Amino acid sequence: MARSQSAKAPSQRQLKVGEMIRHALADVFQRGDIVDEVLSRHSLTVPEVCMSPDLKLATVYVLPLGGGEAEEAVAHLDKHKRFLRGLLAKKVSMKFMPELRFKVDTSFEASSRIDALLASPKVARDLDG
Repeated sequence: MARSQSAKAPSQRQLKVGEMIRHALADVFQRGDIVDEVLSRHSLTVPEVCMSPDLKLATVYVLPLGGGEAEEAVAHLDKHKRFLRGLLAKKVSMKFMPELRFKVDTSFEASSRIDALLASPKVARDLDG
């Protein structure tokens, strides 16, 4: 489920660090460590964290359960990214904590669109033939 635009696949180190940050962020969101009215209304999921090759930038894909107000939640996460970076520095042992960049996860929408296409009568007819 790589979202990188480059042709090169992420290294094992990038994947490992991304997964450590994803788990730490999920823990922060679950505990409710961020005091924000908008974020407290949502239960946020973190499906993936993509790391840059130099591990200085972490692109965090988030989605509120139910998918509503995703852009607003990302905007509020951007407001708290320095605070989150400080929390992560305490939870994840790294020499440098990467800068966080938040984006709305659209992979669930894409997969549901593909499911709808496969379930359409035209495609089902072609698959049966």
